[in-house]
Amino acid sequence: ENESERSGQKECGNNKAKIQIQNKMYTSTIKNCPMRISFVLSSILFIPSAAEAFASSFAPVRSASSAIRPGQRSTNLNSLPTSLDTLTSGLASISRIQYGVTVSPNRVSLTGPAAFYLPKLKILYDVENSRACRSVRERITELDLAVDKVIPSAKNSRVMNGGLKGVEKPSIVPTLVAIVEGKEQKFQGEDQILGFLNEKFSNEKKTSKVKFVASSSNLESIDETESSVEIENAVTQIKEILSDLTKYLPGLLRPSRGMKVASTASFTLPNVPRPRKALIVYSYEGNQFCRLVREILTELDLPYELRSAGKGSFRREELSEITGGSNQCPYLIDPNTGIRMPESKDIIQYLYDTYALWTPPSELLRLASDVVTPLLAPLYKLITPLQAGSYRENEFEYRSEIAEAKAEIFDEISTAPVVIYTFELSPFCTEATNLLDNIGVGYKKVSLGREWIPGLIANPAKRAALLEITGQSSLPNVFIGGTSIGGLYSGKPGIVPALEKGVFMDMVEDAKRSM
Repeated sequence: ENESERSGQKECGNNKAKIQIQNKMYTSTIKNCPMRISFVLSSILFIPSAAEAFASSFAPVRSASSAIRPGQRSTNLNSLPTSLDTLTSGLASISRIQYGVTVSPNRVSLTGPAAFYLPKLKILYDVENSRACRSVRERITELDLAVDKVIPSAKNSRVMNGGLKGVEKPSIVPTLVAIVEGKEQKFQGEDQILGFLNEKFSNEKKTSKVKFVASSSNLESIDETESSVEIENAVTQIKEILSDLTKYLPGLLRPSRGMKVASTASFTLPNVPRPRKALIVYSYEGNQFCRLVREILTELDLPYELRSAGKGSFRREELSEITGGSNQCPYLIDPNTGIRMPESKDIIQYLYDTYALWTPPSELLRLASDVVTPLLAPLYKLITPLQAGSYRENEFEYRSEIAEAKAEIFDEISTAPVVIYTFELSPFCTEATNLLDNIGVGYKKVSLGREWIPGLIANPAKRAALLEITGQSSLPNVFIGGTSIGGLYSGKPGIVPALEKGVFMDMVEDAKRSM
């Protein structure tokens, strides 16, 4: 009995110990539940940041020969061409590989005795990412022609809004103005232009087509020769249908690029630098790197002289003499500055630096800001106080830390006209600081750590304080004159929207005067 009693007491003690341990574990679990929730949410919400980091892996690499104005530096993820741009532009070229690459053997020679009497292509009104314009440019390459001036004619371009002096607004794009036998003639639309080019610059014989009707009755009534002709015409028709379908692929592969004038060169903004003389570009339609340059020429609304230099073109020898041996396209000559350069990335950087108010950040970031950020904003606002410790039993301690962080923020934003709060690994923050550097605006940078996930954020209390002060928990958070204007694209109104409205520099100057 004694042994049984002792055994029962021992078992009872063990049960009590187990219950105490379980109670402690339960209490610890309940107490740390907000922290665990915070960690899980942080891990889930880190996916967009990972996506941003993945996108930044396509960042452009600039060569040392790039011409950069003093005070500027390249951005890591912006509208400069990336590996992804090169890939999609290359696929666009592959989809039209039979067109706009090689000079046709049936072209009229531009170096023979009859060249003097041939028409001169004076003006081409063009939009890079237009299907009809692409067909015209392909034929210009194949016939080895040059155009004195290609005028970008997007809907928001200068020429379409009466902002290009001495140049008539076209009613249709594309439109070609040519000098034929000393007189100026206008050809509107794809069909008229191609008909004119083929008539004047091609020796290819025209063969009449017989409509193919696949019925057993008429196949039996025609002889072998007629049958062969109809089959040949049917094959030709199928090829033409496939060709028409592929005309849409480059636009699908390069959506939104080369379609409109970018805000950084908009005619609605003052002091956008413009070239006095048209740029000169050696290019041919089927080259993916030439396409990247032509897209920017449309987006920056820059007229240029087109010198086609497709495979087999006599201009390749001309280009070799200019460069000292290379006939690589694209090649840019700027008669306004004396600059001559190859390499699409260098050319594009130069065009932004010389003829734009700023180098715009990536459209990928704008898309993320417009679509992803609003969806995640409520979760960001939920997780930010949790990371700062709002779940703690001692609320006074939490509020004291937030009050101290607010005091630091008010002190920081009062010491400089422009203050930006950032995370070191955020592409949005990197682009924001690079954009400020690009436009020559000085700023005070306050880093809250590497990123906002647990283990990388250095000052969660200050982030929570920013949320309470501005209603925004995402970074960057930019203050001008002590007032938050938001981040890169979003906010009140955000850096890029303020630049697009033409008010950003005025805000900065007002802040400087009030300091």
